[in-house]
Amino acid sequence: MLNEERIRLMTKMASYEANEGKKNVSIGSYFRGDYIGLQVIKSVISGTIGFFIIFAVYLGYDLETFMTEIYKMDLFLFGKNVVIAYLIFVGVYAIISYAVYTYRYTKAKKSLKLYYNNLKKLSYLYEKEGKK
Repeated sequence: MLNEERIRLMTKMASYEANEGKKNVSIGSYFRGDYIGLQVIKSVISGTIGFFIIFAVYLGYDLETFMTEIYKMDLFLFGKNVVIAYLIFVGVYAIISYAVYTYRYTKAKKSLKLYYNNLKKLSYLYEKEGKK
């Protein structure tokens, strides 16, 4: 005899496994600090690449003016401003990344906890059916 509650639960769990479950299982395999740290490091590397691309485009766009003004400007001050802008850009990007990946980790852990509770419930339903 078919148990409708068990079938619904199995369908719900199969849908979870096929969609967001794969991603959540890979996230859940990390410790919280390891996952967030790895993602923030990736973000800092991406932010660094992004900053230098934006900086190169800025210099390329205004290259003629930059080349005529280079002899008049204080290069140490210019370099200092670029480094400060870089640190602010990457710092803000890292803080935002930390917040986003902390939220994702927490959400994935809650989702996995619900999934594991459904597994226990399914196991209980099978045991209950087997005793009859």
